[in-house]
Amino acid sequence: MASATESPKSRLSRAFERSKPYIAMISLQFGYAGMNIITKVSLTNGMSHYVLVVYRHAVATAVIAPFAFFVERKVRPKLTFSVFCQIFALGLLGPVIDQNFYYAGLKYTSPTFACAMSNVLPAMTFVMAALFRMEKVDIKKVRSQTKIAGTVVCVAGAMLMTLYKGPIVPIFGQAHHSHFSSPSSVHSDKDWTKGSVLLVAACLAWAAFFILQAAVLKQYSAQLSLTTLICFMGTLQSITITLVIERDPSLWALGWNMNLLTAVYSGIVASGIAYYVQGLCMKLKGPVFATAFSPLMMIIVAIMGSIILAESIYLGSVVGGVLIVLGLYAVLWGKVKDHKISSGKQHSLEGLTSLEVKAVKDMASDLETAHASNKTIKIIPGENEINQISASGYPAINKHSSLPSTIKIAESCAVDIAKFDHATDTETK
Repeated sequence: MASATESPKSRLSRAFERSKPYIAMISLQFGYAGMNIITKVSLTNGMSHYVLVVYRHAVATAVIAPFAFFVERKVRPKLTFSVFCQIFALGLLGPVIDQNFYYAGLKYTSPTFACAMSNVLPAMTFVMAALFRMEKVDIKKVRSQTKIAGTVVCVAGAMLMTLYKGPIVPIFGQAHHSHFSSPSSVHSDKDWTKGSVLLVAACLAWAAFFILQAAVLKQYSAQLSLTTLICFMGTLQSITITLVIERDPSLWALGWNMNLLTAVYSGIVASGIAYYVQGLCMKLKGPVFATAFSPLMMIIVAIMGSIILAESIYLGSVVGGVLIVLGLYAVLWGKVKDHKISSGKQHSLEGLTSLEVKAVKDMASDLETAHASNKTIKIIPGENEINQISASGYPAINKHSSLPSTIKIAESCAVDIAKFDHATDTETK
């Protein structure tokens, strides 16, 4: 809680610090939206998506590597073989599988449709995070119910945009003709179905990428270096795949055209900056938070597409967009509640000395031993331990305390100690 004597400037500074992850993820959606529009133009004009993925990550590697080398040279952890293998897998999941499938799906459909389909990403990530115990899910808690409901509403809104068009909503004078439009923008039902399947596969790979990246960050906390390695691995893997699939050397030519802009913009914004920002946000808020903003990209693309590509905005898109925003806020509300509870429990141990922490750990260890041996024990801490527990914000335990109340307090201590250790380890790195 902020002090009563805290100055307005200090309160404003604290509020800005708390809002940074939200501002970063919202800004990132605008960057992704721009990438979708210019990429659609390049793919429609014949650019190979395999070649685009190679150039995109080569540019990202070249831009991010110098910053990673100088900024993190003193804090970069040792690259173990286990971490290297996980980074190799990240390069395969993100740059290779996800982006090639996504670009292929985008080529067969439209930017707005591709963004709408990608909104299954929060749901996929939420399920994967829950399965790997990276996301708290307690169906009895309102915050968990809200996150689940919000995810469902997000997906429902995206599906509504896909399955229901309705009448055209005239926005921004859509009657004009854009010189970026192409006759090939009208796709057959067969291509549309193929594109849909590719986009779903891309989302699965991207959700797995988020989950694995969150796990790797706990072992290799150098954000810029990790981003550089992922992009570099993705570049090498993409080159190998492209040389096998694309045999025409002319496809590698860029020139001073939209293809060059797409490669450079995608590399700097959608790969380099995006991977770094997502990594920071995931470290602070978790993988579900990072994916919960993706519905905003669809709304931005729908508006930009209507202006730049002369795409029509339908009633289904408007209604679906409203549902997605509502679902997004529901998920974020649940995440904020989780963060407040976690921060409150961790704060209760911040004032303890190492000896006091050891006293609580010993109590938790005794409790764990009792559970493991299926025996009933009586924990009677000494006077100092009683004071330490009271000082940490828990009810005092004394020799007259009942076993159930003692176990309840010790369980809370054990959970918080684990969180305290994890936070301390992260800060040490």
